[in-house]
Amino acid sequence: MGLLSGLLHRTFGFSSFRVNQEAVCRAATDGKDVLLVMPTGAGKSLCYQLPALARGGTGLVISPLIALMDDQANKLVAAGLRVARIHSGMSREDSRQACRDYLDGHLQFLFIAPERMRVPGFPEMLSRRKPSLIAIDEAHCISAWGHDFRPDYRTLGDYLPALRPAPIIALTATATPTVQHDIVTQLSLHQPALFIHGFRRDNLHIEVLELSKPRRTEFTKKFLSDAARRPAIVYAPSRKAADELAGELGRHFPAAAYHAGLDSGTRERVQRHFQSGKLEVVVATIAFGMGIDKADVRTVVHYALPASVEAYYQEIGRAGRDGKPSRTVLLYNFVDRKMHDFFLDRDYPVTTELTKVTKVLTDDFQMPEILRKKLKMDVETFAKAGEKLASQGAAVIDMAGNIRRGATSTWQSGYESQVAHRRGQIDRMMDFAQTQQCRMTALIRHFGDTADAHRPCGHCDFCAPGATQAQILAEPTAQQDRDLRIILRSLAGGSKSTGKLFIELGLTKERKDFDDLLDGLARGGLITLNSETFTAPEGKVIPYKKASLTFEGQSISSRDALGVVLRSESGTTLPSRKRKINGTTPARTRTLTVLEAAPLTSGQQTLAINLRAWRKAEAAVTGKPAFMVFSDSALGALAMACPQNLAALLQVTGFGPDKTERYGTDIVALCRANTVPPAPASNSSASRADSSTRASAENAAERPQKDSLKTPAPASKILALERSVPIDPAVLTPVQQAREVRLRQWRKSESERLGLPQFFVLGTSALRSIAMEQPRTLAELQLIPGVGVEKVDRYGPSILQVCNA
Repeated sequence: MGLLSGLLHRTFGFSSFRVNQEAVCRAATDGKDVLLVMPTGAGKSLCYQLPALARGGTGLVISPLIALMDDQANKLVAAGLRVARIHSGMSREDSRQACRDYLDGHLQFLFIAPERMRVPGFPEMLSRRKPSLIAIDEAHCISAWGHDFRPDYRTLGDYLPALRPAPIIALTATATPTVQHDIVTQLSLHQPALFIHGFRRDNLHIEVLELSKPRRTEFTKKFLSDAARRPAIVYAPSRKAADELAGELGRHFPAAAYHAGLDSGTRERVQRHFQSGKLEVVVATIAFGMGIDKADVRTVVHYALPASVEAYYQEIGRAGRDGKPSRTVLLYNFVDRKMHDFFLDRDYPVTTELTKVTKVLTDDFQMPEILRKKLKMDVETFAKAGEKLASQGAAVIDMAGNIRRGATSTWQSGYESQVAHRRGQIDRMMDFAQTQQCRMTALIRHFGDTADAHRPCGHCDFCAPGATQAQILAEPTAQQDRDLRIILRSLAGGSKSTGKLFIELGLTKERKDFDDLLDGLARGGLITLNSETFTAPEGKVIPYKKASLTFEGQSISSRDALGVVLRSESGTTLPSRKRKINGTTPARTRTLTVLEAAPLTSGQQTLAINLRAWRKAEAAVTGKPAFMVFSDSALGALAMACPQNLAALLQVTGFGPDKTERYGTDIVALCRANTVPPAPASNSSASRADSSTRASAENAAERPQKDSLKTPAPASKILALERSVPIDPAVLTPVQQAREVRLRQWRKSESERLGLPQFFVLGTSALRSIAMEQPRTLAELQLIPGVGVEKVDRYGPSILQVCNA
């Protein structure tokens, strides 16, 4: 047993690593700098704890919150390790003893708050005995672009060189590509090993509900009255809101508030009781939950719009850490946006105010009260201005709050960029709340994980409107159906702003009722709603929404059912079980883009028409909307790529192992047929028919899109194409081919034993990948696309035995 595996087993009691942990631990143990972005609950803490033990000496952990620090330190102490902490909640003597123990080499871990690095002499004390490893937890706080920016985190990079050659590992659950780059730059990481792992949380069922503020308390009380939805965390926008809501909920089930305005003893008690189960609901501000390892949180409710997508993702990640289905509900309306704009203006003073402060700063520390009175500035504005100047290096603030001039005078552009980025974060959060696509996919794209950004989750309020619990989505009434069709006809001539549509059509008195109709059409994939802006004569930029028909919306006839569901009038009736619409539980996602990214050649247009016809026929067989088979954007990518085998199909955007396994042979057959040149017209009547069909298709492709919908190639012809495309063995070596044969034989016998179709046991593309990769451990097997945790648990040992025979 290796060093890391032995420590993992002896110290932490785990028999094996979780996915991705071992590679991170090895890199840090070998002395490499590391940036780790891993979802909440995936085991980030072990990724610094194990390497620190393996390297010997003392691991220095810089952590932003006392609750987070205490929770992690207590677990290490319980594991029999020597640990100390230094933060504002400890006595001076305890902090001094921790320093002595560190210098004497008695500690395996020392936890500190970032503010400690400003204490005179403290960084020098740390450098007298170099740490074995430096872990910076919640590393997004370092970035000026991070959602929880803190000036003391921003300056950590100034102190770290004196603690080298210890490797630095920066850990966070939430960092966009921009923030990731900023972390690496600010910490001066040396050629860091980057581990940016999947943001998908398959067990989270995300719902977003537009609801006015007066109705939110009653909604939350009703929603959490079902014991199956507890334990729960409710995130409130302010301390006052947390106290009031906790008081109301506490009349019906055990609940309490948690925020920075409470004394430390109360916060610790709330945290402890929630962990033990004495409290079932905590109503908290954003500080609660960081590092709290409560696995069975069933629900997270956001009582108002969060400040950023990054904060929202981290907070919903505290639900379902045990892997069981859990639900997150976001409540919002336009008033929340105004609230965030107000906070932004309060927290980021205009540059003229910051300039005033810079003019009174000197090279010596001065008391802030004296400077504030000199400037005749209110307390809050002065404090914010000083904080922002410090973040840009234009000011320095000591532990007593005194302030002096900083090293730079060129702070304006950096500050303005920071304000613009913060405003952009609010914009993106509002866009997420109003998005017309799979919620999980939208989150994954936000964090730049393009490899996993195409597969819908299947159970958010857009993917499965019939399974929502926070709202009822019902079939439209006869009048609503007529209104929906009027909207579609109005958009047939081209896209229009939603405000113009509302005024022109006059279908409803209330704008919200009209927006519900648009929302239903977007959910059904019949229209897209895109954010646009225009500049008014006075120079003000005004945002608005524009509605456009998708391919499916253009092809709806007066006799076709719309396949649309709308929010019920109440909007918040809470069903006790899944509802069925038209006898089935729908699972819908909208078409993300219309096929308009690039002009297609005549041959590509022909293939696109044939693919559309096949898709419509396949949708009719399965009872799903056509866009659930594959989207218009995927159709366009197919038409341009024209893949000739399954391996090539896997490279097309929008086609992962699942879709390739399900539809791959049909699609490849269509693409291969499209590349075969037409036979001479004189050969036979059948040849003439084929040529006629191809000519009709090409003629149709040259017409406007609306006309082309009426003349696709016959579905019967397309479905008659060969449905079985053999996998080309040329891509495999002889050894890999033999391995694939053994795997196929195993899959066949296993499927017969279980009485299941073979693809239920293992998909063909996954089988091919296993044959090529030859995984030797369960962890390696789990990383192969199309396998995953469930199949590893069920078939893993058998697959490895066959693979390595």
